[in-house]
Amino acid sequence: MITKRIIPCLDVRDGRVVKGVNFDSLRDVSSPVSLARYYSQAGADELVFYDITASAEGRRIFTDILAETASSVFIPLTVGGGINTLEDFDRVLKCGADKVSVNSGAIRNPKLIEEAARLYGNQCVVISCDAKRVGGSFHVFAKGGRVDTGMDAVEWIRRCVDLGAGEVVLNSIDTDGVRKGFDIEMLDAVSKVVDVPVIASGGAGCIDDFIELFTKLPKVDAGLAASIFHFGDVKLDDLKKEMKKNGIPVRI
Repeated sequence: MITKRIIPCLDVRDGRVVKGVNFDSLRDVSSPVSLARYYSQAGADELVFYDITASAEGRRIFTDILAETASSVFIPLTVGGGINTLEDFDRVLKCGADKVSVNSGAIRNPKLIEEAARLYGNQCVVISCDAKRVGGSFHVFAKGGRVDTGMDAVEWIRRCVDLGAGEVVLNSIDTDGVRKGFDIEMLDAVSKVVDVPVIASGGAGCIDDFIELFTKLPKVDAGLAASIFHFGDVKLDDLKKEMKKNGIPVRI
């Protein structure tokens, strides 16, 4: 059985890791370089590095801090933020990323997924979707969760996978930073329509939230979180031991 992955997320703004609630009220946490090094040594399975204001500010990702972060870890690193062209893919990969996460860039140009998958392989292309409930359905939001596209999130993710995305990160804006559990309903809807790995993001508040996630949704491949790891509420080692105790396959 494939082991479930635990993935800390570094939301980076102006070269610093920050964290907020519902994609808002950001506060400073730490240096991405030191935090990435810590997680790499503490047993994280992968890391995600998001330049969270690159798309909204219409600029490229900060390559200097990214390259320094990538050189500090020895686990897979997914990078996103301001990815709009194949050149952006190339630049980020050359900085040390293993996978590239695209969100707003794919919304503007869905062919980017297809072209990147053809050039770098499906396993390199991650579709990151920021979704929120609007009028009884799940809508796709762009520009760091600031703009409602009006698109149905489940159908959009299915289309992206059909175009070549090899992995899905589903970020629930409704549960982001609230620490009351992952968005099981939203994750279930997406897991049913794709056959690539799905990573749950947004809402983890304690170890039991991960146990619930993997128990209720065995098709979900990984759990991603930020604040509970950054502020020491949950230790990676404790989480993995509890997962193993509950019969959830995990790398210790």
